[in-house]
Amino acid sequence: MPWAVGGLRLGRDWVAAPDPATLRARWTALTGAEGAERERLFRPSRSRTTTSGAAALPGRRSATARFADAPGPFPEPVRVLRAPFDEQWLLPDQRLIDAARPELWRVRDGYQLFAVEAPELLVTAHLPAGRLGRIRPLHRRPGGAEPNLAPGLLPLLGEHHGGWVTPEDVLCWILAAGRPGPRGYEVPLAADPERWRAGLELGHRLLSVQLRGARGGEPPRLPGGRRPYVRAAVTGWPDGLGYDPESQTLTLGDGVVSPVPAAAWEYEAQGVRVLEAWFAARCAHRAADADGLDALGPAGWPQAWTSELLALVTTLALLAELAPERAAFAPGPLLPTAELVAGGVLPPPRSARRPASVLDHQEEGPGGQFALL
Repeated sequence: MPWAVGGLRLGRDWVAAPDPATLRARWTALTGAEGAERERLFRPSRSRTTTSGAAALPGRRSATARFADAPGPFPEPVRVLRAPFDEQWLLPDQRLIDAARPELWRVRDGYQLFAVEAPELLVTAHLPAGRLGRIRPLHRRPGGAEPNLAPGLLPLLGEHHGGWVTPEDVLCWILAAGRPGPRGYEVPLAADPERWRAGLELGHRLLSVQLRGARGGEPPRLPGGRRPYVRAAVTGWPDGLGYDPESQTLTLGDGVVSPVPAAAWEYEAQGVRVLEAWFAARCAHRAADADGLDALGPAGWPQAWTSELLALVTTLALLAELAPERAAFAPGPLLPTAELVAGGVLPPPRSARRPASVLDHQEEGPGGQFALL
C-alpha cells in the first residue's frame, strides 16, 4: 500500500467529541462570543486563527469566509476514529483544523477503508482523526476505482494462488500476516496457496470484527450466554470505571454491565487499556483543568454511550480470542523478491506513493473562490 498520509492534526481538541450534541453546543458558544472571548474560545495556533482563510473540505458544504467575519451555518458532524476503537464525531470545517488532509476527504466514501499503523494495524471505515499513526487508504480514487496497492501485485497473487484476488483480500492478508518491524509495518507474501487461503480466512474474521458492522455489515456478536448486558442502568454521572474479574462485572458508578471477559478489560492499544481510555475520553469535559469549549459536554451520562460500550466490549473480547491464532499464524515459504521485481511490484513507482488526481469537480477555496483548472 504505497500511498500513506500522516494523521489529521486537529490543533484544538474541542472540534471533536463523543457525541454530536456537544459539538453543536460548542459551535453555538463560539459563534455567539465576540472579540477577545471568541479568540480565547477558538484557541488560535500558527496554522489556524479566526482570521485564517481555508477551503471547504472536499465533499462537505461549509463556509469558507474568514471565521471572524462569517462563521456560517453549523457544519453537520461526521463520524471519525479518534483513538484506537474509539469512534467519535468531528466538525468538518477546515477553518477549525490545523491539518485536515483534504486528499483523504476526496477518497472518503462508502467503499473506502483506512488502515492505520498504530503501531498494530487498525482498519476502519471512518476517517482517522488525531495522533493515531500513518494512514493508508485501501483505494486511491472514490468508488473503489483504483486500489492503493503496488502495481502488478493483484495479477501476481492471482496467478500464484489460482483465483481472483481483490484489494480487500490483500488487506485481510495484511491483518493476518503483517507485523510491526524496524522498517515499518512488514508484510510477508506467501508462495503456498494453502497458506494464502488460511491467511485470508483469518484476516476476513479480523476485518469483520474491526469494522463493527460498518458498511452495512452485521455487528459482531458473542455467543448467547456470553453477551454483555446492562444489569443496572447508569444514573447520574459515573464516578469511575471498575472491574471485578471474579464476577466478570464492569461498573460505571452505579451502572453494571456483565459478563465482561477479563481479556476485554485487559485489552490494550498503544500501551493503555482501551476501555479505560474510552471512558476517560467521555469524562474529559469534567476534568478539573478543562477550560473553554473543552469543558462543554453532557450533564448526564447518555444512554447511547452505554450501548456503544456494550459493542466495544464485544469487539475487544472477539479480538482477544483471535489474538493467539493470529500470533501463531505463519505465512510459510515466501514469494521470492526477484519475482516481485520481475512482476513490476517492487519497487513501486514514485507516482504510486502520491495521491491520485481525483479533482473531478470544483472545490470552493478560501473566501468562496474557485480554483482555475
